[in-house]
Amino acid sequence: QVQLVESGGGLVQAGGSLRLSCAASGRAFSTYAMGWFRQAPGKERELVAAISRSGSTDYADSVKGRFTISRDNAKNTVYLQMNSLKPEDTAVYYCTTYLGGSYYSGLSNYWGQGTQVTVSS
Repeated sequence: QVQLVESGGGLVQAGGSLRLSCAASGRAFSTYAMGWFRQAPGKERELVAAISRSGSTDYADSVKGRFTISRDNAKNTVYLQMNSLKPEDTAVYYCTTYLGGSYYSGLSNYWGQGTQVTVSS
């Protein structure tokens, strides 16, 4: 059984920064790609960023240049550094794991409980 626990969300003013963390347990963390998704009220869940087991990254166009995904395999943790936050970044952020080492391998059914990020204008 895989467990994913997100933390680090909160309320921040536009232009501010937050760092999200996702601690994983229950599987060989280092062998799987990981991803961050977000879901705003009334909208579908969307990909924010993904990182492969080798460290390759992929970002949604809306966050390129502002967000950075990284992983620490020794700590079984994936991070999302969010800078220059905008009100439109307001959402619940979820982490998930992919089925393989690449983020092209398809999503697993494992999701964290989510962490709320609210950006005020």
